[in-house]
Amino acid sequence: MNTNRQWLLAHRPSGVVGKENFDYTESSIPEPSDGEVLVRNLWLSFDPTQRGWMEDRPSYLPPVKLGEPMRAGSIGQVAESKHPDFAKGDIVQTTGGWQDFVVAVPNQGVMGLNKVPDGISPEMMLSVLGVTGLTAYFGLLDLADPQPGKTVLISGAAGATGSVAGQIAKLKGTRVVGIAGGPEKCRWLKEEGGFDDVIDYKNENVNERIGVTCPNKVDIFFDNVGGDILEAALNHLNLNARVVLCGGISGYNATSPIPGPSNLMNLVMMRARMEGFIIIDYMSRAGEAIEELLGWIQSGDLKYQVDVQEGFDNIPDTLNRLFTGKNIGKQLLKIADPI
Repeated sequence: MNTNRQWLLAHRPSGVVGKENFDYTESSIPEPSDGEVLVRNLWLSFDPTQRGWMEDRPSYLPPVKLGEPMRAGSIGQVAESKHPDFAKGDIVQTTGGWQDFVVAVPNQGVMGLNKVPDGISPEMMLSVLGVTGLTAYFGLLDLADPQPGKTVLISGAAGATGSVAGQIAKLKGTRVVGIAGGPEKCRWLKEEGGFDDVIDYKNENVNERIGVTCPNKVDIFFDNVGGDILEAALNHLNLNARVVLCGGISGYNATSPIPGPSNLMNLVMMRARMEGFIIIDYMSRAGEAIEELLGWIQSGDLKYQVDVQEGFDNIPDTLNRLFTGKNIGKQLLKIADPI
C-alpha cells in the first residue's frame, strides 16, 4: 500500500451517528522515529463507548478531535520497527484508529502496544480477552462479589460484555437472568451461554418479567443499558443488593439529557449500593483476568460470540450496528490480512 486510508471525525454528532459525521481521506504513510513502531491495522474493534468519545465534553479520555482519525482499538502487524522489543511481522494490539497505518509507542495511549500471544486469534484478543471481557470480569467480581445462590440480573446480556459477565456469574454459582432484544439473542443466552432465564425487552414487559424470572428478587444488577430498564431493575432489589453501572447505551444517541430513574429511593429502602466504573482503572491487573478467562475458554466453561464485518469502506456503518441491535456479541471489522 502506498497511502494511508483514514476516516476522520468531521462533525460531532447530534443524535444517531451517521456516515456524514466522518470524512474519508488518504494521506502518506507515517514513518516511525526511534522507539516507535509502524503498525498496519488488520482488525478494528467497535464499542458503544466510541459514541461518547465523539462528544466535546470532559470524560475519562479526551474527546476525539475534529479532523483526527476516529479512535478505536485494533489488532495489526508491525510494518516497520524502531523499537528493540518489536520486529517486523509481529502481530500486536494497540489503539490504531480508523486508518490503515498508525505509529504506536509501548506504554503510551489507551492500550499502548502489546504483542498478541501465540495461539490467540484477533477475534479472541479483541473480545473476550480484550476490553469487553476485562470489563465483565472486574465489574462483576470486584464490584459485585457474586456468591452462590444469589440472583444476578444482566442487561444488554447478549452483548460482548453482558454475555461474559453472565457466564462468569454462573461459574460463581449464582442464578443468572439476562435481558436482551429478540428471540435469537435470548435463545443463544439460554442454549449456549447457560443463563437460567431470559427477558426479551423487545417483546415482553421487562418490569413484569423481572418479577417472574427473579422470584427471590435481584441481588446483583449488572447494567449496560440504563434508562427504563435500569428503573425496572431498581423495582426488584433485594436487601443489600449491588447495582453495577457499566454502560447506558439506551441514551448514547439522545439529543437531550435522559431523565434519571424515578425510584432511586429504593436504594435507600433496600440499603443497596449503586456504583459505576471504567475499565482503564483496572488495566494494571489485566494479566490476572486474561489468565483466568483463557482457562475458562479452554475448559469450555466460557463461550463468546463475535460479529465480523469486512471492508474499510464499511467502517462507519459497522459502528451503527451497535446502536440498531444488529450485532450479536462483540462487533469487529476485518480490513486486511497479515502479510
